[in-house]
Formats: sequence, C-alpha cells, structure tokens
Amino acid sequence: TVKPDFVIPEIEALATDELVKIEEEGLATVVPTARAAKLTMNREGIRRLAAEELGLPTSGYEFCSSFEEFQAAADRLGYPNVVKPVMSSSGKGQSVVKSQEDLEAAWEYAMSGARVANQRVIVEQFVEFDYEITLLTVRGIDPATGKVATWFCEPIGHRQEDGDYVESWQPMVMNERALDNSRSVAARITNALGGRGVFGVELFVSGDDVYFSEVSPRPHDTGLVTLGTQRFSEFELHAKAILGLPVDVTLVSPGASAVVYGGMDSMGVSYSGLAEALAVEETDLRLFGKPEAFPTRRMGVVISTAENTDTARERAAQAASAITVHTGEDIFK
Repeated sequence: TVKPDFVIPEIEALATDELVKIEEEGLATVVPTARAAKLTMNREGIRRLAAEELGLPTSGYEFCSSFEEFQAAADRLGYPNVVKPVMSSSGKGQSVVKSQEDLEAAWEYAMSGARVANQRVIVEQFVEFDYEITLLTVRGIDPATGKVATWFCEPIGHRQEDGDYVESWQPMVMNERALDNSRSVAARITNALGGRGVFGVELFVSGDDVYFSEVSPRPHDTGLVTLGTQRFSEFELHAKAILGLPVDVTLVSPGASAVVYGGMDSMGVSYSGLAEALAVEETDLRLFGKPEAFPTRRMGVVISTAENTDTARERAAQAASAITVHTGEDIFK
C-alpha cells in the first residue's frame, strides 16, 4: 500500500471529492489544499470566490444551465461576449460571441468542449484590455520567520488563440502601479486558497487597472518560459515551496516560449527539423512525448533567451517553425 506524504494534482480533471476525503482523514497533504483543487477546477467556484467573496475586479458575468438562459444572459451582458464551459481547460469550448447569430454555434461548441455532460457555462462581458499576463505566485515558508510568505515571479506576457496559449515571454514590461495592483490581486486570491506551492494567476491589464481572470493551483503552461529565464523554473519552485525549502524567484535572462503544435490527426508521431530548431541561438526544446497528435494539440515547446524579449520571441518562433510533426507511418519509412 502506498502512503504518500503529499498528493500533488497535476491536471484539473480530478475526483476532487476524494481529495477532500484524503485531507479530512489526514492521509496526506493535498497540494496546495483540497479546497483549492475543488474550487479551481470549476470556473463557477473560483469566480464566485474572487468576485463575490473577495471583491476582486472581474468582467461582468452570468452562469447559465440552458440555451435559453445563455441567450438571455448574452443579451443582458452585450456583444461581444465570451462563453466558456464552467469545467474545461486549454481553451476547449471557449469562443467569442459577436452577435445573436453566433449564439447557437457557441452553445454547441461549449457543450462539446465541456469536461462533463450537461455542463453549465459562464458568459463574460468582453474586457477591452491592453495585454494579459500570468503572475506566477509562490506561497512557501520564509526561513527568517518559519511562516508562510508570498513571492512573485516577474510577470509573464502571453498571446492566446481560441483561448489556448501560443507564446509567452518574461518579463512583461508594466508600469509600477499596474504591477502593484497585479500583485495585490494575486496575493488576495492565493491567500484565500491557502496551502503552499506555485499558483498561475491570469490577469487582464488595462492601463493601471487589473482584472482577475483565472487561477491554476499548480505550474502554468505559460510559465514554461521559466525553464530558460529564471534561476529556478516554476517546477523547481513548486517543489521547493511544497517541501518548505527557501524560495528564489530571481530572473536571470529575458526569454520567450513558443508552442509546437501537432498540425494533424495521427496515432504515433515523429519529428523533423530538431537540429535546425536547436541551432537557433540560445534556444532549447522540450517534446512532451505524447503518442497521439491532432491539429491544435501542444506536442512540445521551444524556449529561447536573449538580451530582450523581442529578440527572444523571434528566436522561439523561428525554432518552433522549423519543427515538423509527421504521422506514425513516417516512422517506418
């Protein structure tokens, strides 16, 4: 029988009620907490905590259980708006509704992308933001006091398409007030969730104003850039924080990441262009080892560093474009 000291959720599709039982019975420490895992796997839970209990600024929103409720909510919130299943990840089921003509297709797409059948959706007012960031927020033990404290990595800028991350870069240049506001929002939501570890807090920024979007109680996909930019990556920081070891969020170089997509449907894959990708200056590559590809599946990521983020983004994009994913049959040719 395995009796772990820690249970560390790595994905969102979990039986969170079982995590609650494990925690309540004292069988193991759930990271960061069972409550955090339960709340963050459901957009309704985390949005109500952020907006209604903590009073954090968010976009206007409504939750809907039927197409008729969705239609009425969209009309009240105005167009364009954004619809998402309350339980999904990586942009699945998410779309922008530009007019009433888009409602039926958006509803069907949300239902198809939901993690469970008969899913509720969240409809959000469209926020006119200047940019969006991920603020990796680390809750660990301060060696000077022996108590839980909070550290912030340098902000990570990112670009998404259809709700899924395409590229990220660190640091994202922000004015001091927007950065302070971002840290305040991140601290409040992570303190409410509790526990220790890395949290990926997603925020919209408009001028000095900051709007809470979502939070993941684990290392974040946009944070893969920290494999090249920080003294300790988000994964190392997660382990250090969980174990109560000193936390160091030092940035050592500007950098960027770019996603390598499957580009096709295939069981079994091979790759070409790896040497060309790795020949790009200050560039590294991680392939995820996924056995099946489909067009928008993330199969790997390129991480590049440079003297500034613009150059790093160019290098990462160049390296990612050099890689081609082939069908399983090509392996045996």
